[in-house]
Amino acid sequence: MQKFIIQGAKELKGEISVKGGKNSALKIIPASILSEKTIKISNLPQIEDIKKSLELMTDLGAEIKEEKDYIEINPSKINKYSLNPAWANKFRASIMFIGPLLARFGEVIFPHPGGCVIGAGGRPIDLFLEGFISLGATIEQKDGNYHLKAKKLKGSEYFFTQISVTATESLMMTAVLAEGTTILKNCAMEPEIKNLADYLNKQGAKIEGAGTSTIKIKGVQKIDAGEISIMPDRLETGSFALMAGATKSEITITDCEPSHIEIILNIFNKIGLPFEKGNDFLKIKKAKKLSSYSIKTHEYPGFPTDLQPPYAVLMTQAEGQALIHETIYDRRLQYIDMLSQMGAKVNTCDPHRAFISGPTKLFGKKLTSPDLRAGIAMLIAGLSAEGETQIDNIYQIDRGYENIDERLRNIGADIKRI
Repeated sequence: MQKFIIQGAKELKGEISVKGGKNSALKIIPASILSEKTIKISNLPQIEDIKKSLELMTDLGAEIKEEKDYIEINPSKINKYSLNPAWANKFRASIMFIGPLLARFGEVIFPHPGGCVIGAGGRPIDLFLEGFISLGATIEQKDGNYHLKAKKLKGSEYFFTQISVTATESLMMTAVLAEGTTILKNCAMEPEIKNLADYLNKQGAKIEGAGTSTIKIKGVQKIDAGEISIMPDRLETGSFALMAGATKSEITITDCEPSHIEIILNIFNKIGLPFEKGNDFLKIKKAKKLSSYSIKTHEYPGFPTDLQPPYAVLMTQAEGQALIHETIYDRRLQYIDMLSQMGAKVNTCDPHRAFISGPTKLFGKKLTSPDLRAGIAMLIAGLSAEGETQIDNIYQIDRGYENIDERLRNIGADIKRI
């Protein structure tokens, strides 16, 4: 098993570019199933979850051509509607294949999606199943698999009892080929949803309101396929910005969209972390002093749950006490004990809330990455800490951050992969 070795407490400096968005690419790839024509995707991040998604496409029968700067997916030869558990059990994003397969073939068989520990037990798929039923599908469970059937999907009105990005995207894709009009209410509003809808509309879909809480989809008989460049990863943008603040470094983040992390930049103004922004760059400057600021995670455009762990690391270097309140995932705070081991002053109230007092000096430790976002937080903590930090199970970090060690070395980090 690979791990990172970090010699911390070194100032970082220079430029680091943002790769294509993981959460955008993981929806565009299965969306290709809705058409029988070839899609060309550029700016695709080279990360583990994308590799698994493409492997799953190949297993279904799609032909994939990989070039230096783009890939082409030809879905015309997809010859089955059953997701192979060998692939589907490995990552939660496999659930995004269900809607397009159901829409195209009228049938789909799949196991309960797998993924990291954050997805284990705490992220049920009820919203997906209820949505498919509302569109006319029937569901059977047998031998550990779900079996969905629909002779003809029909538009409906569906209200999400819980805001969910993936459920919103899944139902939106499924309804594209349904007969009649579908209205989805209480939808998630993340930029990735609008990005997906914009692509589908260019190919003949009729989607209105993506990026708002109500989405209207008029079903069409078929859609085409075209070219798409994956939008910048806003969570990578936020991670790098928080890393700059935590390591007291001046870093310019390029190829990004600062408007997608407006909540983070607003907080930077409150805590005294100076920055400069443009349309496609963000420069984080050194702060004379950081002030603590409490946060509560919320669906977009609120504070992203995925950036809560890196933000907690930043708060160890701020003056005062900050409450970290996680409202979305039960297991998101499991990294807190590791921060405490490194010297952070942390008081855990319950599984959802923790107080962090600062500023405190962090010290290198041997750590294990429990999930993707906790992993990047531990990496940032290691860069901030004195001495050596070892991080095991870095596969979790590789799931979302392309060649992160090489990119960090380019801005002065002392990090190696062994």
